[in-house]
Amino acid sequence: MDYQDYYQTLGVPRTASQADIKKAFRKLARENHPDKNPGNTDAERRFKAVNEANAVLSDPDKRKKYDRLGKDWEAYARAGVDPDAAGNPFGAGSPFGFRTDGGAGQGGRVRYEFRTSGDGGEFSDFFRVFFGGDAEPVQPGSGPGRGRRATGGASFEDILSEMGLNQSATNAGGRAPGGSARVKSASAAGQATAEAVAEISLEEAFHGTTRRVELDGRRLDVTIPRGAEDGTKVKLTGQGPGGGDLVVRVRIRPHPVFTRRGTDLERELPVTLGEALLGAEVPVATLKGRVLLTIPAGTQNGHRFRLKGQGMPHLRAEGFGDLYARARVILPKLDDKTRKAAKTFVEAVDQPDPRAI
Repeated sequence: MDYQDYYQTLGVPRTASQADIKKAFRKLARENHPDKNPGNTDAERRFKAVNEANAVLSDPDKRKKYDRLGKDWEAYARAGVDPDAAGNPFGAGSPFGFRTDGGAGQGGRVRYEFRTSGDGGEFSDFFRVFFGGDAEPVQPGSGPGRGRRATGGASFEDILSEMGLNQSATNAGGRAPGGSARVKSASAAGQATAEAVAEISLEEAFHGTTRRVELDGRRLDVTIPRGAEDGTKVKLTGQGPGGGDLVVRVRIRPHPVFTRRGTDLERELPVTLGEALLGAEVPVATLKGRVLLTIPAGTQNGHRFRLKGQGMPHLRAEGFGDLYARARVILPKLDDKTRKAAKTFVEAVDQPDPRAI
């Protein structure tokens, strides 16, 4: 498995606050964004790693789980179980137990290995196996390139169910070019209802997209409408198991530039000192494309501009929300010559004390 130290990836200590993690993520995501580094495969790889690290550390529950495993993550990740879960079949003294050095526990003759499906390049194996992904159990003793699916392609949770160690029934979802979904079956009013989670980007939520789900050997293409929000549910009546329904819940990944507030978007807008002092027209990237924004002379750091109609589309109505761009004045670096000029300028400007009450 590929192990990624998420704290090291974001360059923050393990004691970092959520605000520090968010700040580090946004900085690194901007620096390595594919639009800023076209054709740079290293930047693209770092961008994916930064997004993966943020997906775990920005979620308190996932971060707690990640922190709790420490150096023992590998053994538990291979087992695919929570080390603190009640009735842990891989706990100490269990016939299926794992030692923290990676060996089998007392009496352990059964060993499960995992390999990932899909492209394999978007997320590390540890992230896929431990936090949910398309992992497959391989028959005991199978090596790389020789492994085959255990029990006819059953998921690890299905194997536990057959052993009487798991109470939930979960079917593995399919991976399509546009993304993947994990399908869970539940019984309601005599019919089985399947639920799936589809993770999409903010750009996909803006334009609308599709996801493919495999259920009982059938492939279903699910249309996610534009303007979908985090938690939006798409219902396919009668497409679930036993004539029940299939419900797909949308999850939107954090964006390195934009923050969403309903149908409105917020972003920072870096401007130079000269643009803020003297005024200028500056380009602003939106999800629709680039627009020109007039910055008036004397714009203060933190000033908020409203770009009407440049936000997210309404889910169930016509029109768009707004984009709010907050000015962030970037000060120039000075050498001896420019520092003298700056001093002359500052002394010539009549500026009241901003700290005066």
